Amino acid sequence: MSEKIYTKNAPDAIGPYSQAVKAGGLVFTSGQIAINPASGNVEADTIEGQTEQVMKNLGAVLEAAGTSFDKAVKTVCFLADMNDFAVFNEIYGRYFTSKPARSCVAVKTLPKNVLCEVEVIAEV
Repeated sequence: MSEKIYTKNAPDAIGPYSQAVKAGGLVFTSGQIAINPASGNVEADTIEGQTEQVMKNLGAVLEAAGTSFDKAVKTVCFLADMNDFAVFNEIYGRYFTSKPARSCVAVKTLPKNVLCEVEVIAEV
């Protein structure tokens, strides 16, 4: 049996999906982008600002699911420009100190033309 996760401290889904789902002792987050949940807008236009907002959003979803960054086992990261990798990676590393498995790929375009998106699988 699965449980849908929702928190007002992260952006509402912009499509027919949940912020996260808990199942089988794991939580699977949907990809989080740099939308500020208070305003509903993408407020940062730099990779630094957007990565920080993504991490805040992920932290809120993980907390609502009863878990944390430290319990992450896998992440998938999407970058609009692989030239942003070093900056993104430095900020990412401050949050994912347990060093989960990770994929990181460049994509042509992300929703709302953001610069990065991250999804997480974590133990509950």
